[in-house]
Amino acid sequence: QVQLVESGGGLVQTGGSLRLSCAASGRGFSSYLMGWFRQAPGKEREFVATGTWSPGYEYYADSVKGRFTISRDTFKNTVYLQMNSLKPEDTAVYYCAVGRVGGRVVGSYDYWGQGTQVTVSS
Repeated sequence: QVQLVESGGGLVQTGGSLRLSCAASGRGFSSYLMGWFRQAPGKEREFVATGTWSPGYEYYADSVKGRFTISRDTFKNTVYLQMNSLKPEDTAVYYCAVGRVGGRVVGSYDYWGQGTQVTVSS
């Protein structure tokens, strides 16, 4: 069983930055792939980024490429999503997830955090 806890969301103006955290606990998560997703009101959950738990691989959605960056602190069992140049369309609940398969598909992930709200004002 893996537990994930996100934090770091909030309200920010257009062009601002936020850093989301995803702290993991439990067994085996470090061998999984991790992912970040987001869900805006009335919309489906969409892929944001994915990567290995240890540094070496990341892949980003086109909509966030060049603005969002994954980083890790393996000693703290935490991954981060640094979000820069935020836009109103980035407003959503952001979720981290881990899974054996990973990738861009929601169903490929086995464990999910509770989500953290990000609101970007215009």
